Amino acid sequence: MAGILALLALPLAWARPPLTITVLMPAPFAEATAETVAAFNRDHRRLRIAVARGPFETEAVSDLAISSLLLGDSPYDLLMMDVTWTAKYAAAGWLLPLDDWLDGDPLAGVVPGAREGNRLDGQLWRLPMLASMGLLYWRTDLMAAPPRTPAELVDRSRELQEQGLVRWGYVWQGRQYEGLSCVFLEVLRGFGGRWGGPAASGIGLESPQAAAAASWLRQLVETGVTPTSVADFAEPESLQAFASGEAAFMRNWPYAWKELQKPGSAVAGKVAITTMVAEPGQSPAATQGSWGLSVLRGSAHPAEAVAVLQALTGEDSQRRLARDWGYTPTLASLFDDPELRAALPLLPALRQALEVAALRPITPVYAQLSDILQRQLSDAITGGLPPEAAMGRAGRSSRAVLDASGVEEV
Repeated sequence: MAGILALLALPLAWARPPLTITVLMPAPFAEATAETVAAFNRDHRRLRIAVARGPFETEAVSDLAISSLLLGDSPYDLLMMDVTWTAKYAAAGWLLPLDDWLDGDPLAGVVPGAREGNRLDGQLWRLPMLASMGLLYWRTDLMAAPPRTPAELVDRSRELQEQGLVRWGYVWQGRQYEGLSCVFLEVLRGFGGRWGGPAASGIGLESPQAAAAASWLRQLVETGVTPTSVADFAEPESLQAFASGEAAFMRNWPYAWKELQKPGSAVAGKVAITTMVAEPGQSPAATQGSWGLSVLRGSAHPAEAVAVLQALTGEDSQRRLARDWGYTPTLASLFDDPELRAALPLLPALRQALEVAALRPITPVYAQLSDILQRQLSDAITGGLPPEAAMGRAGRSSRAVLDASGVEEV
């Protein structure tokens, strides 16, 4: 009885529940960070992390976050954001600038390719948690070195197909969704073009290079190097075709590496990665697809939210994500970590890919620009519209969106 009375006599602060910081994440990242979140909650009595598990589709996560923000009473303190969302959320006033809450340069230890897209208009809005970039996977059992130019990729594919060694030469993401925009950016840069710039120029889509890039993708389908069903391929379909041994090359993200090493994969131990092919004299590019955390301005506990943000983007968290899930870290120190190099042998190649990382247009109207590009590319790939005409239409429509929004350059 005396013990119970003693407990009751303690200050009420002792009995207060811990302060909870809620983080909205896409479902795959909610699963991958579960161990880090559990460790944090064990080590902190007064502060805990609650992860709101969002949908699998990343744009659906953004829609969920925006719906809550528009209602003015969002239940989330932190949002895990794709790099392309930052400009839109910052322009809408939904994010808390981080500079005043963090000491020194928070991006100082981040590899160069993952630093971009976090700081806009001189303010830091986001800390990167993991890097991702478009990669070209190739079969080491079928060739000694990867192709370096578009022509070499096509020639190598046809040779292997004619020899009956593969059904398809190259599989990629051709469905009308964000993945198609990412594929096109890499091919476009390889042809010497760009996606971005002054609105008056059609942001690079009305160029000969853009027409050449779209034509190359269409020709892959016409010649049978790529299956016609690529128009329905997202990452899982590309991965399935490549893992089954049906294709010599695949465009995908770093996560695919661990999937290809699993039991049942026909290509386990027979795969290497490189950057996308480029025309002679042009530099290859890898679409930057990093994910990071931002504090929502409406958070009632910004200091605690920043503390959780630092924990989830910190070294221990990133090490777990790389070691256990195959995600690419953003901290430079982890690329030289012996344990991680043993678990993820492709780390040096991933760092090389980050050095040529290419950002999609940084603008609050990015979603509209990407939708325009996807629609026109889909028409070009499926033969509904000649590639040059499709890119001309994409450029004109992009220019109209930028003019209407008052954006002069992206």
